[in-house]
Amino acid sequence: MNDRLRGLADLRAIRETVIARRAQYDKRISVCNGTGCRACGGAEVTEAFAFELAKRGLDRSIELMATGCQGYCQRGPLVVIHPDDVLYEQVRSDDVPRIVSALERGEWVDDLLLEDPITAEKVRLRSEARFYAGQQRTVFALNGEIDPTSIEDYISHQGYHALARAVHEMGPEEIIEEITRSGLRGRGGAGFPTGKKWRFTRDAAGSLKYVICNADEGDPGAFMDRSLLEATPHAVLEGLLIAARAMGAADAYIYVRAEYPLAVDHVRKAISAAERYGLVGEGILGSDLSVDVHVKEGAGAFVCGEETALILSIEGQRGMPRPRPPFPAQRGLWGCPTNINNVETLANVPPILLRGADWYAGIGTQTSKGTKIFSLTGKVANNGLVEVPMGASLRHIVFEVGGGMRPGHRFKAAQLGGPSGGCVPESLLDVPIDYESLKEHGAIMGSGGVIVLDDSTCMVSVAKFFLAFTADESCGKCVPCRTGIRAMLDILDRITRGEGFMEDLPRLRELAELVQSTSLCGLGQTAPNPVLSTLRYFEDEYVAHIADRMCPAGVCKALIGGYRIDPELCRACDQCRKACPAGAITGTPGQPPYRIDAAVCARCGACFDVCPFDAILRGPSGDAS
Repeated sequence: MNDRLRGLADLRAIRETVIARRAQYDKRISVCNGTGCRACGGAEVTEAFAFELAKRGLDRSIELMATGCQGYCQRGPLVVIHPDDVLYEQVRSDDVPRIVSALERGEWVDDLLLEDPITAEKVRLRSEARFYAGQQRTVFALNGEIDPTSIEDYISHQGYHALARAVHEMGPEEIIEEITRSGLRGRGGAGFPTGKKWRFTRDAAGSLKYVICNADEGDPGAFMDRSLLEATPHAVLEGLLIAARAMGAADAYIYVRAEYPLAVDHVRKAISAAERYGLVGEGILGSDLSVDVHVKEGAGAFVCGEETALILSIEGQRGMPRPRPPFPAQRGLWGCPTNINNVETLANVPPILLRGADWYAGIGTQTSKGTKIFSLTGKVANNGLVEVPMGASLRHIVFEVGGGMRPGHRFKAAQLGGPSGGCVPESLLDVPIDYESLKEHGAIMGSGGVIVLDDSTCMVSVAKFFLAFTADESCGKCVPCRTGIRAMLDILDRITRGEGFMEDLPRLRELAELVQSTSLCGLGQTAPNPVLSTLRYFEDEYVAHIADRMCPAGVCKALIGGYRIDPELCRACDQCRKACPAGAITGTPGQPPYRIDAAVCARCGACFDVCPFDAILRGPSGDAS
């Protein structure tokens, strides 16, 4: 049987067939099977639904779909009932019979409905949950709506329609012009205009060219690229094929880290299905476009997210950055002109071609167009993946979408842009998040990581943590990065041990600026950002560590003299004793006060964190009371 598609008419025929098949069902149950939900039992929940529906003879009237990541990762496994839009959270296999029984009666299982983390009220409709209501989903529009392993499902949502337009209605120059007018900028971190980048490769000398999708997502806490590849691999593949058409490339690569097995599996299945339909390979959609797509699994080196290091890795060499120029657009993979775009960048391309550059340019700010996906983690009520228009404020992301801080804590800062980003204080909560604004205030967009920090966080330790990460991930090729980051890390280590000097602060700034201005690649050039931004906004904490030999947040163990229990405040609730890993706390429930043995205490702060009556007191270094 010949499954090869010839053009838009064939795509529309598949779309109508899928829509007609789906119309036979009265309901649809979507179960999140992204990595986060699978880790909590999402696959088992899906199997339980399949068994229960079949047992009751409901599998002909209720469709079951295993979807990719739905974004609200901390509440998984997530289950959505369509078309009612009812959202269940933290569903377990043994909850499935209750859900199906309620569905038969036209009712809902109240105790499984999403609970608002702030009001504790139950929210029945997904669209009413503050986490989803505050977003504008464009790239994530199909996450949770389709089966990621079904190409027909993707086509039914106008999938590959943009590719058909690109090969039958537009020339390469028109495609590049459309992307340029849209204002799309690279979502991998630097924010370079995508249309201009495509133009450089298109105009480069040489007939052999390559396009690469950079899915080497290495930032701690960032997982938006992984989720896109898991949930909508065909959207990324379609964007990659359009890029190949625009730049005249016959070979394309998807570089994805091997630690993402589900993403790798879905990408390979997507390529195989696209080949079967004639969307990859020779004569795509009956046109003169021929593109082969390859998958390269990276070994997980953070530095391979840098373009030139990534290219060397694909060639089978050790991933180490090289000086630029020449840029990859001039001489890249195997010495040929090469364009590299981030996963999210490519996923933006199909909707731009379908809905037009003017539509896309109407979203965002004057200089930063479209939406941006953020990985929202840390000390915030709602953790997960958030898509908002460029220019949205940090306050909107943290307090409206994210639900604000944990009870009893206040916002202190947000670390933006991954290990190479900066820390933004409370005073800048209303600054619009776009490329220029963040750079002005000492942070970067990066790949989109947002780590929320509260008043229990030590900012010196935060800078030290991220600097330790970049020190470990440095390839060591250039001296400023290899030795400069280590020198800064040594100073921070001394400060957190209570052995710092006031002279260390100007020395830190000097080293940071030197590494920033002389390192070979983006890793070294941006690695000092956590240090510079915390010195800029939280210098008082550095001074407290040095001058007062005290950690204001009580995090640095060397600067905590000891913990004790206030007998007037203790209620003998037993929470501190149960939390203590060292067995240093003694007492009898209901008979205050409890006591801490200073000789046994490990000064971990576990008791301080759990005490509901603020009865745990801690002293500065030298105070062992």
